[in-house]
Amino acid sequence: MNRPREYGPHWEGFGKRYGMRFTGIATGNLMEASVGALWGGDPRYFRATGQPIKGIKNVMVMTFAARRADGELAPAYARYVGISGNNFMSNTWRADGESGVGDACLRTALGFAGRMGGDAFAEFWPTLTKHLFRKNR
Repeated sequence: MNRPREYGPHWEGFGKRYGMRFTGIATGNLMEASVGALWGGDPRYFRATGQPIKGIKNVMVMTFAARRADGELAPAYARYVGISGNNFMSNTWRADGESGVGDACLRTALGFAGRMGGDAFAEFWPTLTKHLFRKNR
């Protein structure tokens, strides 16, 4: 897609984009894990096993919530810090073509959307595999 254009369309540009994305993911995960450990949040996704309708709600809730040490749900403040903090902090090493506030806000929204997609996969894939790959006896 050659975005940002400053990196160019060839393998060198791909390497720069990949490295930028890798450092962003690593930084965000480190921030979320560190803040979560300090505040007692558990960033793992917990399935609503055997409840497909509740599973959809669970995916949406668990994208923005996390379990506390006492097992209760609370806002996932560490996730908010990790995703948004990483995207705004990465503006310092990104190319000028994508280092604005709007770009960081878009990346933050996409980060939460990606988290929701990952949670949906974790919720529904085990059930789908049971039906798709069932062995006939």
